[in-house]
Amino acid sequence: MNAYRYIFCILMLFAAFNYKINAQTLVEAPVPEAIVIDKYNVEEFLGEGETFTGQAPLKARFLANAEEYDDYTCVCEWTFKRDEEEILKRFDKDVDYDFNEAGTFMVKLYVTYSHKNNDKLVLEYEYEPFQIVISESSLKVPNAFSPNGDGINDYFNVFEVKSIISFSAAIYNRWGQQLYKWGINEIDCESCGWDGTYDGSPVKEGVYFVVVEAVGADGIKYNVRSTINLLRGYTEETSNQ
Repeated sequence: MNAYRYIFCILMLFAAFNYKINAQTLVEAPVPEAIVIDKYNVEEFLGEGETFTGQAPLKARFLANAEEYDDYTCVCEWTFKRDEEEILKRFDKDVDYDFNEAGTFMVKLYVTYSHKNNDKLVLEYEYEPFQIVISESSLKVPNAFSPNGDGINDYFNVFEVKSIISFSAAIYNRWGQQLYKWGINEIDCESCGWDGTYDGSPVKEGVYFVVVEAVGADGIKYNVRSTINLLRGYTEETSNQ
């Protein structure tokens, strides 16, 4: 009777040990997340299977949040697809990626745990993909502005800017003299662009020339050469008369 009791106790201890190992692994199942950062450095967190829609350039960091265990090997596999075509596979726990192309991206994580002694598969996790949608590009160039200090249309700049990954522009007078130039960090904001001055002094009213060269995330190239009208006497009041 004592022998049976002894064997029973040994079996119970063995079962409890195995349960402890398996329970710990199950409790610590990875919970992946993503952090997307737009061109204004605004961050947004995504959970498994969530979608973010924005414009390029866009930075993202994908986190597996997979724990390590003494007796087990953890392997993380990230698969990146753009419009259903696989473009990248990574095996790091955390992956940084820059989205500079238009399209719909699916980022999927697989995590496996296997025993270090015999490589036997213990657990396998497959997650719903993160979806990143990058819009097509757009850019428009106005033909006039009124730098008169009334707070309305005081700067000349491009507008309706979306998914522009390369940009340069310059203003010239009728003799070909460059008066102002600006780049991608000075677009799509209220007080950026040309304020109608040269060397700190206001230029005369009249016609000037703008040259814009830009590239969109969808591969579209923008090459604009056009005239602009500088109208200091134009205000919201005169426009309503």
